Amino acid sequence: MNNIVNNIKKVMLVFLMCFIGLISYMTYFEMIVGPNIVNSSYNRRMWIKRNEVLRGTIYDRNGNALTKSEPINAETQKREYTGGEIFAHVLGYVNEKYGITGLERKYDSELMSTDVKDSLKSLIENKGKSVKKVGNSVKTTLDTTTQKKAYDLLGNNKGAVVVLNPKTGAVIAMVSKPSFNPNNLEEEWDSINKNSSRPLLNRATAGLYPPGSTFKTVTAISALENIDNVKSKTINDTGSVQIGSDYILHNYNGEVLGNINFEQAYAHSSNVYFGTLGLELGNENLKNTAEEFYFNKEIPTDGIPVEPSNFPKLKSYEKGSIAQSAIGQSSVLASPLQMAVVVSTIANGGVMMKPHLVSSVSTSTGNLVKSIEPESVGQIISPDIADTMKKMMKSVVDYGTGGQAAINGIEVAGKTGTADNTEMGTNSPPHSWFIGFAPYDDPQVAIAVIVENGGQGGILAASIASQVMYTALEK
Repeated sequence: MNNIVNNIKKVMLVFLMCFIGLISYMTYFEMIVGPNIVNSSYNRRMWIKRNEVLRGTIYDRNGNALTKSEPINAETQKREYTGGEIFAHVLGYVNEKYGITGLERKYDSELMSTDVKDSLKSLIENKGKSVKKVGNSVKTTLDTTTQKKAYDLLGNNKGAVVVLNPKTGAVIAMVSKPSFNPNNLEEEWDSINKNSSRPLLNRATAGLYPPGSTFKTVTAISALENIDNVKSKTINDTGSVQIGSDYILHNYNGEVLGNINFEQAYAHSSNVYFGTLGLELGNENLKNTAEEFYFNKEIPTDGIPVEPSNFPKLKSYEKGSIAQSAIGQSSVLASPLQMAVVVSTIANGGVMMKPHLVSSVSTSTGNLVKSIEPESVGQIISPDIADTMKKMMKSVVDYGTGGQAAINGIEVAGKTGTADNTEMGTNSPPHSWFIGFAPYDDPQVAIAVIVENGGQGGILAASIASQVMYTALEK
């Protein structure tokens, strides 16, 4: 009798475990897997639902339409991108065959949502006739004139430009080249995918590059945080410095800067000074400061997917790599948006603002649905350190390596960068970087520019930055 009872208990236990497993799987499917399937860009039912509504318009900050939609028939519609290649990466595209990306994806539900009052009003105005419902519109923070200027100035170069409002985090421009025309995906998809230049890659947010000397900005902040009296620290820069038994760190072209202090070393971009500073700081301090700016983490943004930048963890005996990391080489990698956030934080007194692309969502008749307010990430560095860095960045443009970034009548601050590019071989030209902000006394724009293989000294990037900032400030 006891054996029968025990067997029944065992069977019941097995059934109980199966029941728990089934409920757990159903819950997991319902909560995790189900929504992903429903929201998948390849879900045919979602496309049917999308086409029930004429997709809403995306505008720039001045009310210029960046997209247009028109019905083809009862089941399909055509989406047009008025800026073509210029806005391709930031807006993305919506296409039944190739999916949905960028801002189109982030605000998909808003762009295909309608207001009941608007639908009723349209029905009444059209005397009961069936009229295609129109989705909500999205107003971005982008400025068309600045976006186009950045796109044109990059020319045939590969690279990216990011322009932020340091006080709000609003993205004024975000350009990546080479680009593609989202209006011609059907005709050009195969050639786009076979293109070795990777035109689908948004270099502004997903392109990771050695930041070169622009990273000396982070190293300088780390030194101000961790080394007493660093502002008065001087060295005799002879053009090179021996590190360990088998490595020598050189200045660009072996330039000899002589007896220099902290600000002069930053203005003239001394590798010797900052490589030595990196060794004094050590990997842990420098890594901690980099991570204050969200290296090795995802930058907080409002729906802008960003590839995390990288700062390495090094052993104390890896002195050559530690010195290299302090000047933005070794295995340090950063996206243009990352470096724009660094300089924007400095310009904003040490407070990092969350980068965002959208300012509001409205119904098709203009009634506000929601607004996106500026949001602070936090006080990343002290106001005193931010003020010191602003002065040092001004010295770069005033008498240092960043003279090409100057704007007549406007005080500009910034930092140039030259990043060795080993991917294309030892003889390939380095990447050209510039980060900066203007005006100095009341920063309205912060910028990061990279030109792949743009040459030494950051000259090309600084020249582009100057003209883009001028355009943004003029607007």
